[in-house]
Amino acid sequence: MTNTKENPKVDVFISKAKQWKDEFINLRDIILDCELTEDFKWKHPCYTLEGKNIVLIHGFKDYCALLFHKGALLKDAQGILIQQTENVQAARQLRFKSVKEITEMKTTIKAYIQEAIEIEKAGLKVDLKEHTEYIIPEELHKKFEEVPALKTAFEALTPGRQRAYIFYFSQAKQSKTREARVEKYMQQILDGKGLNDK
Repeated sequence: MTNTKENPKVDVFISKAKQWKDEFINLRDIILDCELTEDFKWKHPCYTLEGKNIVLIHGFKDYCALLFHKGALLKDAQGILIQQTENVQAARQLRFKSVKEITEMKTTIKAYIQEAIEIEKAGLKVDLKEHTEYIIPEELHKKFEEVPALKTAFEALTPGRQRAYIFYFSQAKQSKTREARVEKYMQQILDGKGLNDK
């Protein structure tokens, strides 16, 4: 039934995995059975339909997961999808801690993947908040006035990178801390890099 080729980059990823190796192999088999194309993006196995991202396999310290790119649109009848943080708008995770868990949930996993495929085929999109809806902290505004190049560089960043900076700067309770954070990341913004880019 599987008409999908295994991607050699995913073979390498799995062979190098120090944790979750057996879980990754099981998840991969389930996904490949759903006739998606196996790709390798963001240093993880990613499964696509006509070039559109459907689901990604990734591992963390305490669990491994399937990340549905448009998970917010899934019905999630079993209430098992997890929003990683409150700032994640579209993606949702299905988390696992063992091969046994994956095996027991195989039918459910396939059903969720099939629903994700149907959502993609229907061309549905997650209603994302415009990044203009996020309030830029006063301290960043001030810095924009002092260093116009910073404002230009900030506006050239992707909306996701802009949001990450706005959230990070805004989370500080004190103005002094917000100023320090802006100061610390100025060069990174000027270099066109996101908050977590090396």
